[in-house]
Amino acid sequence: MKRIIKSYFKFLWNSKNEHGVHSPFVYDLVTKCFYDKKNYPEYAILKAYRNSLLENKNTIEVSDFGVGSRVFKSNNRAINQIAKTAGISSKRAKLLFRMVAYFQPSTILEIGTSLGLATAAISIGNKNALVTTLEGCPNTMAIAKKQLQLYNFNNVECNKIKFEDFLHNYQLSTLHYQLIYFDGNHSMQSTLEYFELLLPTITNETVWVFDDIHWSPDMENAWEIIKNHPKVTVTIDTFQWGIVFFRKEQEKEHFVIRV
Repeated sequence: MKRIIKSYFKFLWNSKNEHGVHSPFVYDLVTKCFYDKKNYPEYAILKAYRNSLLENKNTIEVSDFGVGSRVFKSNNRAINQIAKTAGISSKRAKLLFRMVAYFQPSTILEIGTSLGLATAAISIGNKNALVTTLEGCPNTMAIAKKQLQLYNFNNVECNKIKFEDFLHNYQLSTLHYQLIYFDGNHSMQSTLEYFELLLPTITNETVWVFDDIHWSPDMENAWEIIKNHPKVTVTIDTFQWGIVFFRKEQEKEHFVIRV
């Protein structure tokens, strides 16, 4: 906990708002998306989706479940507790919705469905997009799939599969995910493995979002390696997320932005 607090104060010291951003591309993203204060009607749908999970006290067996270094090979947990502790926050879900609505990616990959809180935000951000989401735990995937169907998120393709199996076995070089949300395994080794495996899918418009980049020293090291990769041009550190762009026309720049 002390290390995360220290990392956060370091982030605040280095961070800027829109007034410290001189890249037109990043300035527009910050002002028109990150700091967009509109009360979108989709927020009410996301709130209802979340509340239905928070009210669900049923217990399920969760396998291969973890956050960061805390992994539980098999564990009985209440659905509402999973939604509270493992799901994306309401604030971040709204931001993820706005990012999808802003960029309008037509193909999206989510690594780590959990109960589908982030999936819902992604899906409703562009209802015409094809959203592919991956989850290793069959029971959490079953709950997410049921919830997504209940709220008519019909553009989501749910895959109960180990992340490594999907990334190794699918013909990724023929796919071009325009947005990828990495929220599945918060370790340096896995994060960098997924990064390398998915590089063949990038285009000039690709957006990658890595969750929990300051979760541990290893994740911070992984983020530094990603930032310095030659194919990466622009990155944004929002503390919770690391956002990556591969735009060839952009100079290589790294931003630390408060959201």
